[in-house]
Formats: sequence, structure tokens, C-alpha cells
Amino acid sequence: MNISTPSVSLLVVILPFLAFLIQAMLGRRSQSGIISLVAIGLSTVLCALFVFAEVWQVQPQHESVEWFRIGNHSFQIGVLLNNLTVLMQLIVCVIALPVHIYSKAYMKGDPGIHRYWMYLSLFCFAMLGLTIADNLLMMYIFWELVGFASYLLIGFWFTKESAVQANKKAFIINRIGDLGFLLGIATVYSQFGTLNLIDIFGKEGLLPTLNATSEGLMTFAGICFFVGAMAKSAQFPLHVWLPDAMEGPTAVSSLIHAATMVAAGVFLMSTVFPLFNETVLTVIAIIGTITALSAAYFALAQRDIKRILAFSTISQLGYMMVGIGIGAWDAAMFHLATHAFFKCLLFLCAGAVIHEMALLKDPNNTDFDPQDINNMGGLRKWMPKTCVLMVIASLALAGFPLTSGFLSKDAILVSAFEWGLHHGNVALLIPITLTIVSLMTAFYIGRLIFKVFFGKFRLNIAHPHLHEAPITMLAPMFFLGICSFFFAFSWNPLTYHHAYLLKGFHVDYPFSEVHLLHIALPLFLTAGSILTWIIGWRWYVQERYPLNKDNQLITFSLNQGYLNTFNQRVFVNGTLAISKGLYWFDRTIVDGLVNLFGQVTRKVADLAAWIDTNLVDGLVNTIGGTTYYVGHLLRWVQNGRLQNYLGFAFTVVLLGIIYLIFK
Repeated sequence: MNISTPSVSLLVVILPFLAFLIQAMLGRRSQSGIISLVAIGLSTVLCALFVFAEVWQVQPQHESVEWFRIGNHSFQIGVLLNNLTVLMQLIVCVIALPVHIYSKAYMKGDPGIHRYWMYLSLFCFAMLGLTIADNLLMMYIFWELVGFASYLLIGFWFTKESAVQANKKAFIINRIGDLGFLLGIATVYSQFGTLNLIDIFGKEGLLPTLNATSEGLMTFAGICFFVGAMAKSAQFPLHVWLPDAMEGPTAVSSLIHAATMVAAGVFLMSTVFPLFNETVLTVIAIIGTITALSAAYFALAQRDIKRILAFSTISQLGYMMVGIGIGAWDAAMFHLATHAFFKCLLFLCAGAVIHEMALLKDPNNTDFDPQDINNMGGLRKWMPKTCVLMVIASLALAGFPLTSGFLSKDAILVSAFEWGLHHGNVALLIPITLTIVSLMTAFYIGRLIFKVFFGKFRLNIAHPHLHEAPITMLAPMFFLGICSFFFAFSWNPLTYHHAYLLKGFHVDYPFSEVHLLHIALPLFLTAGSILTWIIGWRWYVQERYPLNKDNQLITFSLNQGYLNTFNQRVFVNGTLAISKGLYWFDRTIVDGLVNLFGQVTRKVADLAAWIDTNLVDGLVNTIGGTTYYVGHLLRWVQNGRLQNYLGFAFTVVLLGIIYLIFK
């Protein structure tokens, strides 16, 4: 029996969901993670051999069924497989599998391990479902589910107050973006009467039928979709949740930062790219540039190893957004793919280091932060394999030749300069800024490597018992290290034009190619990166640091530009102040008026009750009593005795005679 490729792709999505359901039913009895591991392993094999291989550069496929109907409008649910969706699905699978393997050792012995595997499977299900959705409504549902699963994972250690605050912060900020996404969906539906991606963006789709009067609405829709991506992909100023998301397990951080949640925004932008006009693209490019620069600056002075990598992720996402803003969304997706591997490797290496540093605390009865790079140093002596792997990933992040990052970063930077030269004037500020960001990236990742693996061990421990990570942690790291080299994406290490991922999208750039940039820019960036590493070596290994630690620029970077302080004072405290004011108004004014009216009403009611009781009822009772007494007298007269009647008659006659006599 032949099974269609969309059906296999749907099975890739369902397997992690089945693992989630089984583990939810088993509860604490499921702690090994085998169910989750087998599910994601099967999904990876099926996706690579039967989905990606059948669709990539072959033929897009689509299957759908009617989901529900409202009046004459039918809503479909289906699977859309094209080069973009199958690439994204494969990336999610290939990154999630080593993270699952790594987690078996990293999370071993955790009392909540059964919840970890359950949440991880739910997260993978949500992300895989998002990649193949054939309409915007399905995408929104999985988009929300990704946010919910990340909320569970970030706050996995819910007994830590910082973890609880971090997952609430992520959830609330992402709701801002989700509102934008929802408004974008509503706007598109109002214009096209459908949310199906093929009906809107296909070769014979409805998008070209729009008239000039709809330009404003399409600008609004494009901005709304970008707001959704800003929150999910941590673009300035909605990026503040991502550094705090480090409170989750490191394996979770690697999955969130590498290829899943934060990449969802870039994937969404690439999916709806034809919707964007020049105004929206310019906004995307500007915000992406600001994000790349600010995050790189904030990373310069951070001490927490995971926060440095978190700001690195934000900065690289800014690069991807700039790629979309200049029209080179294929380069953005290429960088997303390469970044997935070396960023996942960076986090897994950081997790191995943190794991070993944390083990030093109990035996030595010392209290220190195992994630602070100022407490490390010289770890290459104990962890040489981890050191080599993290150096490879760092070189890829810095865009050093022979790495995958060199190819994808050049694809964006060269295209940005060509775009800037095409538009001229202030447009050149964007590629120039990105070049500066690239040098800053090389410096801060070099600083991390030097402070963690070189120099002397900084803790006052005579004989630190540090050792290499176990094979179950090293094996996935080695795989990711291999994928961080150029040959995983192109046979040519010097130019991105031969990358098979770029050949799969066939994007026509709105600017002409400048050949000199393909030689000059990589040479300049490579030389600049080497120079920053020489400076970093002198500062952090040879301890010739020339700057004052109380330098205002360093303090500003360390405190993330005081954005969290600003948000706390303006939005959080402002909201609390408004809430307290409304509470006072409600209790004092509204409740006061209500209570006053209630008291007046009660007094009026008491007066009415007195009048009713004493006057109305008194008059009625008096008349009734008199009538009763008269009736009683008359009833006594008419008792049926003849002698009484004669006596009464005689009395009346006698009284009449007396009256006449004395008259």
C-alpha cells in the first residue's frame, strides 16, 4: 500500500504527540525518556528519508480536508509540503533528536524528569505541526501551543521563584505578539475570504488581484504579522523575555534558541513574505538592525554563560530579520539552518560546563554561581573535547572561514550591502551596522571562550574534581560540531552561492550583484575577527584588561540597557498603580455611592414600613375592630330567643317614649 508523503509528514508530527499522551498517562512511571526518544527518532528518520527527500527540489505536495463551515465559508485543515516547510520540519527533527539524547544524561536524577519528557514531546509536536500547516488558522493554533509548551519548559523548576517569573514574563510578552498575529489573520481574511496559504500566495492565488485601495490594509496586516514575529523571535523591544528564559534546563534552552520557538517568527515571515510591501520590509530591516546591534552590545559584559548565548541568539535573529527586510528571505532561512546547529552546540557545551561546575559546590561546601564565567578558567585541561567543540561552534558564530556560519552570515551581509548600495544614502547604515555587529560577535564569543577554557581556574579550590562530559552528552555534541562546518551545507567553503539550501528557494533579489563585495567583505570580517580575538587574549588570558570595571558603558551593557528596569517602572509599576487607583475608586467612590444609596433606601423603607404599620394598618385595624364590635353586639341581639326580642323591642319603645316626653 502506497502512503502519500503528506501522510508520512503528518505521522512525523503525531509521533511526539503520542509520546506526550503516553507519558501523561504513565506519570511518574515514565522517567527513562525512551518513549520521547523513540518518537523523535522515528520522526527524524521518516522526515529525512520519506518527506524531505521526496519533496525538496522535486514537487510541492498538498492535502487537506474540510474542518468546519460557517455559513458559506469552508475552513480546511491540511498539510502543505514545499521546500520551505520540509526544510523547517527537518531542522526541528534533526536538532530535537540530539537534545533528547543529551537530556538523558543531563537531566538524570531530576525529581521532575517525567514532566520534562512529557513537556519536551509536547513542544516538539507543536513546533512540527507549525511547520507544515497549510493555512494561517492552523499556524496560529500551533503557534499558541508552542508558546504554552515553552511556558511549561521555562518554568520547569517551578520551585525557583526566578523560573516562575521567567515563564510568566515569556508568556505575557508573547501574548502581545500573538495579538498582532491574530489581527494580521483577521485582516487577511477580510480581504481574501480565505486563510489557505495556497489560495492566497499560490501561482494563481488571490494576492495579485488586490487593488490599490487595499495597500493600507496590507501594510497593516504585514506590520501585525511582524509584531507576532517580534515577540516569538525576540526582536527589540520585545526581546526581554529570552534572556530570562535561561531559567529552564540548558537542554531546553538549546532547543528553544536553536531551531524551534525563536525560529518560528523567521519561518512565519518567510511564509507570508509575498504579503509585505516596501514599507513593511523597511520596518523589518530597521528593527532587525536595532535588535542585532543592541543584543550584541548587551552580550559584551554579561557574566552568565547562558545569557551571553541568549543575547547572541537575539542578535543573530536580528540578522535573519534584516535578511527578510532586504528581500533576501532565502539567506535568512539559510542562516536559520546553520545557526540551529552551532547555537545548539554552544548551549549543550555550556550545559556540560555548568553541569561540572555545579558538582563542585557540594563536595567543597562552596557557594558560587556555576554559570558565572568569572568563576571558571582553564577548563580545557579537564574538558578538552568540550573545549574543542565549543571553539568550533564559536568560530561558526563569528563567521570564520570553513564554518557554516561563514557562508550564511556572508549571504546576509553581502546582500545587505548590495541592497544598501541599490537604495543609497541612509540605507547603507544597515549593512555597516551589521558589519560592526559581526566584529562585536567575534569579540564577545571570544571573551567567553577565553574566560571559560583558558587562563587559570579562578575558584579557590585546591584540587577541583572536574572531568569530561559522559558519552551520551558528547555524542550529540560531536554530531552538531560536524554540522557546524561548511560541508554540511555546501561543497564550496568560500562562497555561499553553491549552498544547496539557497538553490532550493529561487528568490529574485530586487538589487544587482556587486562581485567585489564577495571577496573584500569576508576578508575584512575575518581579519577583524582575528584582531578582536588578539585583543581578547590580551585582556582575559594575559590579564591586561585596561578598562575600569565600573565603566558606565560596561554597566549599561551588563544591565541590558536598563530595559527591564524601564519596563518594571513604566509598565509593571504603572499597571499596578493604575490598578490600585481603580481599586480605590471602586471601593471608595463606586462602593461608597452604592452603600449611600443603600442606606438611603433602607431609611426610606423603614419610614414606609412605619407608615404602613402605624397609619395604614392602624386605620384599617380600627375600622375592622369597630365593625367587629358592632357586629358582635348585633349578633348578641339576634340569638333566636323570643323573650330577648320582646325585651329589646320593649326597651326601644320605652326609650322612644322617654325621648318624646322630654322633647
